[in-house]
Amino acid sequence: MTAPPDAPPDTPPDTPAGPPAPALPLIDRLREACAPDWRAYTRHAFVRGLADGSLPEPCFRHYLVQDYLFLIHFARAYGLAAFKGETLADIRAAAAGLSAIADREMQLHVAYSGRWGLDEPRMAAAEEADATIAYTRFVLERGLAGDLLDLQVALAPCIVGYADIGRALLADPATRLDGNPYREWIETYAACDYQQVAEAHARQLDDLWSRRGGEARFAALRLTFRQATRLEAAFWEMGLHPPAT
Repeated sequence: MTAPPDAPPDTPPDTPAGPPAPALPLIDRLREACAPDWRAYTRHAFVRGLADGSLPEPCFRHYLVQDYLFLIHFARAYGLAAFKGETLADIRAAAAGLSAIADREMQLHVAYSGRWGLDEPRMAAAEEADATIAYTRFVLERGLAGDLLDLQVALAPCIVGYADIGRALLADPATRLDGNPYREWIETYAACDYQQVAEAHARQLDDLWSRRGGEARFAALRLTFRQATRLEAAFWEMGLHPPAT
């Protein structure tokens, strides 16, 4: 039997296409693309010292002072994010972040640091470490030179990374909580409210990627994310080497 002229012989039957694979969130793509640097940051010796309570107190105090100075520039970055925003939602998100840092997080940081014998005038008068300057100015430069997506990718290792670290440490049975002087730090970044901050940042990255992204941009964003991640690791390393008093 010959096939009809309008139906070529040996035509395979149609196979229904399955649903498209869900797109991987941008933050997951960036973490995977920079996996060695991400591991070096999130599993740094400073982090391990927090986990078992073995981190020397002078190291943590030095970190707290530099983190206070870092937060000042972090607030500036959110001010820049408002300027770079293209929608009212972008501007509101940036304004909320700026207010959260300047009006709430800075005060919580001061109160927490006071338990370690540090007051705000002393921290404000401290000299910025080279690692603090390098990291904060890099983030601001990426925001100034690029758009809001560039800036938020540069901020992501800090915001999302601390959430990853806090969650991992709290879930790890090897982490010592009882008698650990850094237990409150661990629980702060493992807490639901901070996890929600990190999740909101990840969602904003996806929103910006849908509006401003495209595969041609991924290589440059990966480079920004990798450099910021390495600067985060350098910030931990800075903490391990407090200045002589």
